[in-house]
Amino acid sequence: MKFLSELIENTPVRELLGDAGVRIEALIYDSRAVVPGACFFAVAGTRCDGHDFIPAAIEKGAAAIVCSRRPETLAAGIVCVVVDDPAGAMADMAAAFYDHPSRSLKLVGVTGTNGKTTTATLLYDLVRALGHKAGLISTVVYKIDERTVESTHTTPDPVRLNAMMREMADAGCEYCFMECSSHAIVQERIRGLHFAGGLFSNITHDHLDYHKTFAAYIKAKQSFFDALPADAFALTNVDDRNGRIMVQNSAAKVYAYSLRSMADFQCKIVEQHLDGMLLRIDGCEVWVALPGRFNAYNLLSVYGAARLLGFGRDEVLRVLSALRPVAGRFEIVRAENGTTAVVDYAHTPDALENVIRTIEEIRTPGQQLLVVCGCGGDRDRTKRPEMAAIAVKYASTAIFTSDNPRHESPEAILDEMVAGLDPAVRYLRIADRAEAIRTAVMLSRPGDILLVAGKGHEDYQIVGDEKRHFDDREQVRKAFETLG
Repeated sequence: MKFLSELIENTPVRELLGDAGVRIEALIYDSRAVVPGACFFAVAGTRCDGHDFIPAAIEKGAAAIVCSRRPETLAAGIVCVVVDDPAGAMADMAAAFYDHPSRSLKLVGVTGTNGKTTTATLLYDLVRALGHKAGLISTVVYKIDERTVESTHTTPDPVRLNAMMREMADAGCEYCFMECSSHAIVQERIRGLHFAGGLFSNITHDHLDYHKTFAAYIKAKQSFFDALPADAFALTNVDDRNGRIMVQNSAAKVYAYSLRSMADFQCKIVEQHLDGMLLRIDGCEVWVALPGRFNAYNLLSVYGAARLLGFGRDEVLRVLSALRPVAGRFEIVRAENGTTAVVDYAHTPDALENVIRTIEEIRTPGQQLLVVCGCGGDRDRTKRPEMAAIAVKYASTAIFTSDNPRHESPEAILDEMVAGLDPAVRYLRIADRAEAIRTAVMLSRPGDILLVAGKGHEDYQIVGDEKRHFDDREQVRKAFETLG
């Protein structure tokens, strides 16, 4: 419980109607979840406007309303806080409500198009292996030290975010590693948090359905680094052409990592195999169980961040060699006949090409590469033909299928994927994802490599508004059992 006056102390308020001394029991932005004594935030979303639900929130017992438009009528005893940005105010007030938990943690944010989940998770695994308690906020899972919490968004809303960080701090966690999605940055979900550091992985075309232009997408990511405090570090991938742009206005201490040029942290791939690779980092060779150039970047950023957090070179390299792949990221499933399936979350053109190139560097002459991939519905449509073009460029056989169609027709999505392909190019299109995986396995020969891309760790498929159980790894294992 907090007094409203405490919560709005550092929030820009345009107008206050009523007594700021009212007691606030909870912070709520969904009118259906309002409880007596709650403060309701009228946030305008993409589909509906929270201002329309102010009467419902008051009826359920809200003690205060935060909004950007003064209600025409306001029930007696209800306090109204008028602000320019209710979403931003919610982030400020959530931090205050939970006593600014990020200040009790060494919070490191990871942003970029690809590699966020792997990097954040490996950092969490690394510091815990070094004997420290830590929290994790990722696309796959949320962790409060050893306790697992279901992940609903890459970066949750600020109320849940601060509530979890309070639990982390109270549980004795010293560190928290968090994915910072572009949506979360723009929607100010991470506003009011104190970061000890930020990592930039890379940026390629994605989420243009939301940001509309690539420039706006870049600006969203850049604003994360613009907001870092002077006592934080900003670690950027200078091999990405936008790597230096990301940190050019940051007040934080800037460091660089690279596989190709001089940088604060450098790495070279000595050799690689399907089950791992040998890296040279800081002049030392270390075997890691994650294959691929993209993972070399992920591991180098993990190494750099760990060093900047104060850990020693030798102890970090020792733990790096023991780290294991993140669920659904280049996850290997093997059949008895020697066929290998790689299940990966790659759902952008760049990520798909990175995974395929890794396989290309490893596979031997005579091994076929079969690729199963699709594109999600209600998402960036510009990447659909790019994904198809990449698949047919490298694959012996490309099979296009359904991903999470959501409110779009799977066949219409497939039409857009194959629209730009040369008519002479051979491919299969099978909308039923389970059938597409079975077909790929059936077409494989002993020793071949099968890539199933797009869903990775997800154990569901979204059709309309329904979440149906579907796990690529389960489907691959089931199909492998039929090989005999």
